[in-house]
Amino acid sequence: MCFHYMLDGVEYPGDMGVTLPVEELFRRMSDGAETKTAQISVEAYRTHFESMLKEGRDVLHVTLSTGLTGTYNSACIAREELVEKYPERKIYVVDSLGASSGYGLIMETLADLRDAGKTIDELYQWVEANKLRMHHCFFSTDLSFYVRGGRISKAAGLVGTMLNVCPLLNMDKEGRLTPREKIRGKRRVLKRIVEQMEAHAQQGLDYSGKCFICHSVCMEDAQAVAAMVEEGFPKLRGNVEIFSIGATIGSHTGPGTMALFFWGDQRMD
Repeated sequence: MCFHYMLDGVEYPGDMGVTLPVEELFRRMSDGAETKTAQISVEAYRTHFESMLKEGRDVLHVTLSTGLTGTYNSACIAREELVEKYPERKIYVVDSLGASSGYGLIMETLADLRDAGKTIDELYQWVEANKLRMHHCFFSTDLSFYVRGGRISKAAGLVGTMLNVCPLLNMDKEGRLTPREKIRGKRRVLKRIVEQMEAHAQQGLDYSGKCFICHSVCMEDAQAVAAMVEEGFPKLRGNVEIFSIGATIGSHTGPGTMALFFWGDQRMD
């Protein structure tokens, strides 16, 4: 299932750069192109779910956070329409309260647990109990897209740019993107984002889970943070994996955004 977005009035699927490379999206955004996103429809969910149900498969679907989109509600409506038609099948819908590669790390963990033998009921119970342990820490070096999207005022954006402010944000317990700190200078914000992992990672510096990073055309920032994480967390499961921010989130954040994802303590605020 993928979202769709509009770029200067032309619709594209948010298929991780297959149809339109994300580098091209961000280049055009920097040049002033307008973007809009659309949530997945009830009909699209109904068709997708039913295709699996007809094959005799149960469904566990995890959606993007309700703090960002109404897609979870669309999936729930589709589920209600199908449970009576397929009473012998199980259909679970979960609000991830997450986004981007944080949402991706949740899904990869679920796949690992499935492959280890957990049933669909156990997977549903596990994700509901643990989804708020997925931490999303990120910053943006270009505030113009937050101004353009109405997330901050023009005055705040101008002052922030003049003072070289990089806001540090995370995902709160309601699945909303929440500003936490205003940090001057990229070097400081790179260090600070790793400090957030040190403070909240499961088992602290002995963290042995996976760590994902995603970015929008700022690979050097992503690699710098990955190096600090790999040095500071020697028991990390494999190397830090780096991905590009997809079009759905990137249409709102623009280029110059980097995010760090890891399993940690329960998000409480």
